[in-house]
Amino acid sequence: MGRKMPKGVLFDLDGTLLDSAPDFIASLDNLLEKYNQPKLDPEIIRSHVSDGSWKLVSLGFNIGMSDDKCAALREELLEEYELNLLQHGGPFDGIKEMLGSLKEDNIPYGIVTNKPLRFAQSILRNEATFRNCKTLICPDHLNAIKPDPEGILRGCKDLGIHPAECIYVGDHKKDLEAGLNAGTQVIACYYGYSLKNDHNEHILGANHPSDLYQLISQL
Repeated sequence: MGRKMPKGVLFDLDGTLLDSAPDFIASLDNLLEKYNQPKLDPEIIRSHVSDGSWKLVSLGFNIGMSDDKCAALREELLEEYELNLLQHGGPFDGIKEMLGSLKEDNIPYGIVTNKPLRFAQSILRNEATFRNCKTLICPDHLNAIKPDPEGILRGCKDLGIHPAECIYVGDHKKDLEAGLNAGTQVIACYYGYSLKNDHNEHILGANHPSDLYQLISQL
């Protein structure tokens, strides 16, 4: 029983706790089909989910993010995505068990995501795996999004802990930067959408969600 566990854990959502790529793939496919555009390789979409909806529209329609059409198509994509929430994707295998282990250890957790509140709140409401989430921080609550540390600092405050007592877990370079900027320890999710395992030898990384609990225990 000599383990010294963190007092709280904050997670990114997409690519970390939630495999939302199948929902985004279906949504973009439907939009491309509507405009008689060729579909993208699903793996290309998956690798860019953490880059956000602007990037997905830019890739799908081969237009710049500053193109006038991009904003309107992005709104259509988000409307389509809202219809597809949790229809094809869901928590990664092993996440339910990991969160259950945190609960047994009385370690609270929260979510700090760049996903808009309208989607993130709906996911938390409809996915039982996340029912013990103590705080949800979205761009709607903030002046600046990750890699700015504002969201993580707010999450730590909501959990009633100091950043040094917290771990932030994410699958994007911006997640790791935000955690380090906030003064938390960080864990990289190499099973997610953005980071490759050669990212940084100084940062602990999970190759599978089932690795997360052990890594959290180590810190």
